[in-house]
Amino acid sequence: MLDVLNPALPFIATALAIVAGLALSWLLRKVVLRLNRNRPELQATSRVARRPLRLALCLAGVRTALGLTAGSESWHPGVDHFLLIALIAALAWLAIAVLLIVEAVVLNRHSVDVADNRRARRLRTQMILARRIAVALVVVLAAGTAMLTFPAIQALGAGLLASAGVISIVAGLAAQTSLVNVFAGMQLAFTDAIRVDDVVVVQKEWGRIEEITLTYVVVHLWDDRRLILPSTYFTTTPFENWTRRQSEVMGTVEFDLDWRAPVEDMRTELRRVLAGTELWDERVGVLQITDATGGFVRVRILVSAADSAALFDLRCLVRETMVTFLQQHHPEALPHQRWEQATDDAGTAKGRRAPLRGLGSPPAGGAHPPADPHESQLFTGSIEAVERSRAFTGPGDEVFEERDRNLASRN
Repeated sequence: MLDVLNPALPFIATALAIVAGLALSWLLRKVVLRLNRNRPELQATSRVARRPLRLALCLAGVRTALGLTAGSESWHPGVDHFLLIALIAALAWLAIAVLLIVEAVVLNRHSVDVADNRRARRLRTQMILARRIAVALVVVLAAGTAMLTFPAIQALGAGLLASAGVISIVAGLAAQTSLVNVFAGMQLAFTDAIRVDDVVVVQKEWGRIEEITLTYVVVHLWDDRRLILPSTYFTTTPFENWTRRQSEVMGTVEFDLDWRAPVEDMRTELRRVLAGTELWDERVGVLQITDATGGFVRVRILVSAADSAALFDLRCLVRETMVTFLQQHHPEALPHQRWEQATDDAGTAKGRRAPLRGLGSPPAGGAHPPADPHESQLFTGSIEAVERSRAFTGPGDEVFEERDRNLASRN
């Protein structure tokens, strides 16, 4: 009887080890879910670790069972080595699954499906970056551990380490640009230079930070284009951050007008326009002459708004209203170019002064009725425009206060 059972004992032990591994994995998952029953997000995320946990426990059980029942067999060393490599791979898979579960649990606590999701997006960027780095480390460690299970590689010892050092130096020189981008991406993700949803001006383009990855940054431009920049751009090149401390900004509207421009009347019209729009935040509303050369006077209007999106539409509104005001009430203030004809030899003055060109003269059929300013606004005046403007309001008051506290603590 024993002669019949002895050859089959390793197979019976293997089957029992697999059953025990499956039962133990089921029991562990139930215990974990029971202890964390107040966290429903684990119900879905824990499924990621189900297969690697089963595989790791089954491989560990089979390897132990074969070591107890077939340790003296000639085929056992080869099978045991294979099972060891498979177990290392399964444990690496399980570690990656655990990282994914931790990431999902943390991100579920900070949902992005709310109105003020700026801090949640920043946390999401940092968590994804940290998870990618951890996964890369797990894969490298698992591959190195599996290679060290071969006796030939173990015998190399110091020679292998020296070769690895030389290879790493060569690879570092060859991938210098990529490594610089990786370190720059880590610096951006874990410092306060930029955050997701910050409004920036890069390469004379205005947009907001949409995504920060390990090697590049995605800037969502105002016209829905995406500008992809390497991470080193933001660590080596100056750029404008309009929401570094707050979202309030100021902007200018400039006109080159004739010397007869009615400055006081324009100031009165500016006050009327600003008082009748919600785009103005009542901080700054100034009209000044900043230059008077080249036959023109330069009139600059400085206005302020709560954010860059509102400022864009406010500047367009002021510019259009002022142009219409000058066309209809003060056409003599519009830019003119004059010429003077020289006198003849007899000294009779045939010369005359006449405008060569005038801009904005009223049409023959009368002045056009003023257009609704909401029809020409990009970020206000409609539901779609308001939704578009929300992307350019900055990280929010909480982030601004946090930055102020960080700066105060550093000082």
